[in-house]
This record gives sequence, C-alpha cells and structure tokens, in this order.
Amino acid sequence: MPSTPPTPTTARSADALNEQIRALMTASAGRLNDAQRKEYQVLVEAWSAAVRAELVKAA
Repeated sequence: MPSTPPTPTTARSADALNEQIRALMTASAGRLNDAQRKEYQVLVEAWSAAVRAELVKAA
C-alpha cells in the first residue's frame, strides 16, 4: 500500500524521505506502477530539497 505523498508544507529530513523511497522500492520489488511512479517522483523531489536545506544549515 503506497504511503501518502509529502505535501510541500511538511518538513521532513532527507533521511526520513530516503527511508520512504527505499520502502516504496522494496515493496514494489523495483517495479513501479503509474501511481507509485508519481509518488516516487514527489518523494525524490522532497528528498532533494531536504538535502539542499540541510547543506545550507551546515554552511
């Protein structure tokens, strides 16, 4: 069962998002249907933004 995609206002760490991405890929055995592909894209975009935000904080 796919998890709820993140909303732009939900702040989550890159680690938490990475775990969600891994769980999605594991649950689907690496073969995503259309809905899962959309969820994956949203998660990856959120993960990328979280990584950038964490880098800015570190600098």
